[in-house]
Amino acid sequence: MTSVTRRSLLIGGAALATAGAGLATAGAGFAKLDDPFTLGVASGDPGSDGMVLWTRLAPSPLDEDGLGGMPNRVVPVHWELAEDERFRRVVRRGVELARPQTAHSVHVETFGLRPGREYFYRFRADRHVSPVGRTRTTPEPWVVGQDLTMCFASCSHYGEGYFTAYRRLAEDQPDVVLHLGDYQYEYAGKAADVRAVVGPETRTLADYRLRHAQYKTDEDLQLAHSVAPWLVVWDDHEVENNWADGVPEQPDPDFAARRAAAFQAYYENMPLRRGAKPNGVDMRLYRRIRWGGLVNFHMLDTRQYRDDQACGDGWKTCAEAGAATRTITGAEQERWLLDGFRRSRARWDVLGQQVFFAERDREDGPEKELSMDSWDGYLASRDRVTRGWVDAKVRNAVVLTGDVHAAYAADIKADWDDPASRTVGTELVCTSVTSGGDGNDTSDEVQLRNNPHIKLHSRRRGYVRTRFTARELRADFRSLPHVRTAGAPATTLKSFVVEDRRPGLNAV
Repeated sequence: MTSVTRRSLLIGGAALATAGAGLATAGAGFAKLDDPFTLGVASGDPGSDGMVLWTRLAPSPLDEDGLGGMPNRVVPVHWELAEDERFRRVVRRGVELARPQTAHSVHVETFGLRPGREYFYRFRADRHVSPVGRTRTTPEPWVVGQDLTMCFASCSHYGEGYFTAYRRLAEDQPDVVLHLGDYQYEYAGKAADVRAVVGPETRTLADYRLRHAQYKTDEDLQLAHSVAPWLVVWDDHEVENNWADGVPEQPDPDFAARRAAAFQAYYENMPLRRGAKPNGVDMRLYRRIRWGGLVNFHMLDTRQYRDDQACGDGWKTCAEAGAATRTITGAEQERWLLDGFRRSRARWDVLGQQVFFAERDREDGPEKELSMDSWDGYLASRDRVTRGWVDAKVRNAVVLTGDVHAAYAADIKADWDDPASRTVGTELVCTSVTSGGDGNDTSDEVQLRNNPHIKLHSRRRGYVRTRFTARELRADFRSLPHVRTAGAPATTLKSFVVEDRRPGLNAV
């Protein structure tokens, strides 16, 4: 793999600015723009012959109206895709129109590329050239021997710390990045914040656009987006804390409009295909990405279709959570997922999703106290999904999780009431990028005692780096000592290996 640093990623952009690389000047006859590429570039949802390339024009990204200082007109944006970072071997180029109706965002869907290859891309609007991004296509469907490095992260509150974890993730040179939700937070700034959050609590389209723009101005986040394609799904804070389908956290007659605004801004600011474009209060975010024959990524949405949290939410002993009809995925998404298990021929089937999957009892005694905002609040739904991959004879099932601002590693059991029951899968939970501040080194001894299937718990910040091969999955839990000041190093807190056809965590 080509070694890509922040400097080398920018070389291509500088070369294009100097030489023009054959791209026509855009916007002739209009007032010239200030640099519109303040939000960086990104790519996502790769396939074996292409991917999505993204940018959004915003010369003044923190304008209160959320429009980034752009004029109310369509702006042509030229793009190029090359096999080398100096753009000597350009393989695709074209023009997309950045429109005011979508906050001058650009989603280029490329096709006809070679499988399993690295590519570089850049944009030009008016006389300005974007930074250069690196992306890649997935291997051909039958290829198993091409190993995969994947990093995943979640929960990045701008005000509660610096995004150093994103920079450290980028330095690991992943082939793909998964973001499992809480990419941005809806709250207004507070006195304890270490960085100022602009704007009020997000409720309108202008609010959400502005909040996404502020996050995207962060250089560490821009770097992480620029080194690899991303697969993104939301959790709750992209809209509002603990929302469930059409139910807000607190009664709100305008929640449908708020949800629609949040969905629109999310699409505008993420490298998603056109099939994810929202239709009012609906947005199809669950999808499947096949990384050759090695990994199937089943990207889930556990917010938009769920029943409301049982027993009023929170940590409870709650009979309602066990109701057979309760669902966290909705019936249609569940059928799609179970069908994907039955059709899978991949070495590893990975669920990229938001909330804790394994049982997590936080109280001593005979009665279990469980989180109603996790799969523990949807017991029948979890049983159907687990039974689905077991009955389909999925070769290796792995669940990836965010949300809880702590790192966990857990075995998934066939029977949660019997610690000696068969292990049928693995759950890896990333801690937050910044949410909750610096964190600490203490573990929850009650949780570890009551849940022997949980093999790791840490409240430090960071991310998880994984390496998939035909023989094993290795997971390195990367930890930062602080986030309230910038520049922390990342070290490996703990590593585990899961062997092919042998579910269960092995510490290394």
